[in-house]
Amino acid sequence: MVTLNATMPAENATAIITPSATNSSWAAQVSPIFPNMVVSPDAQPYINNGTIDTNATLSKETLNLTNYPEIWKSPDPKHPEVQAMIARLNWDLVPNIKKHKSKKGDLVFKKYDEDADPDCWWSASGCTEPKLSYLPPDLYTCPTKGDWGLTYDDGPFNLLPDDDSNNKTENPYAEPRLYNFLAKEDLKATLFYIGSNVATYPAAARRALSDGHTLCVHTWSHPTMTTQSNEKVVAELYWTLKAIKEATGVTVKCWRPPQGDVDDRVRAIAHQMGLRTVLWNRDTNDWDMPAPGGGKLSPATVDGYFRTWIKEEEQGKNKEGVLVLEHELNHATVNMTEAWLPTVKKTFNVVSAMTCNNVLQPYWENVTYQAIH
Repeated sequence: MVTLNATMPAENATAIITPSATNSSWAAQVSPIFPNMVVSPDAQPYINNGTIDTNATLSKETLNLTNYPEIWKSPDPKHPEVQAMIARLNWDLVPNIKKHKSKKGDLVFKKYDEDADPDCWWSASGCTEPKLSYLPPDLYTCPTKGDWGLTYDDGPFNLLPDDDSNNKTENPYAEPRLYNFLAKEDLKATLFYIGSNVATYPAAARRALSDGHTLCVHTWSHPTMTTQSNEKVVAELYWTLKAIKEATGVTVKCWRPPQGDVDDRVRAIAHQMGLRTVLWNRDTNDWDMPAPGGGKLSPATVDGYFRTWIKEEEQGKNKEGVLVLEHELNHATVNMTEAWLPTVKKTFNVVSAMTCNNVLQPYWENVTYQAIH
């Protein structure tokens, strides 16, 4: 059950978190302002607590793409809206950490002291506890034993155009395929969205919110974030926040860095923009299976991960729950989750990752998800 307050805040209102007993030492956050954006009646926050229609088709209409950066391209940090967001942040709270480097798409660790780990750089050390006291720890597990935190990156899975050679194999698996499956299994997930994919398929994002899934940010163009300048970090997050807001009516408060690549500099920027960093402690590596956008990992290897995690839980080896990384990326990833979740449900309590962490108000708007513990 999800409750929604019908009275929504003004579009351009500035929201500041009032420190509570649990976050009084954390830095203040601001809800981003989206100038001149009108959320249509179709995109007002709506969550269906009744039966989900799995036969409904989704509109192929896009957002007005002239109001956004080029799809899947690094956004221009000099854009006036990005500059306005930059001006609202307290840069004294952003540590002076140099950008990390990459070579041929791979992060370079050679000169980084992984033992001292001064930057709390997850890619190098797996660090999830920031070195800065005013930043909250990352969410990376489900605290309650037996919980399986369900997450999917890289959505919404868009239909491929008619001139794409892969459209016949991939389009049957585009949304709402995964969302229909989750509805039939009565499962909720946390979905980490690419802003470019939301802008080109807003109806899928609306469907996910309506189904009761939790929406989060996964950047505009999927870069490794510690290799980006401060201004580009803001741009990647800002445009994704805006696309989700325009598509669905909600301003999200959670994000996952592509490849998990985050350090205290990036965390400090994301936190001030209202975003909690969410990682994982079980990785299916499903993105690497043979399929468009994938790699060469055998599906049998991914099957083995699921079997191992189920066996570990059945043998009582886990002291807490698991938070699992999957993708809504191509036919291979969708097939894999369809094959395994019915079996996973027999051993685990499969729930949205934000809900298992008792994050019940994941948006700046007054939307509350039901607690499970």
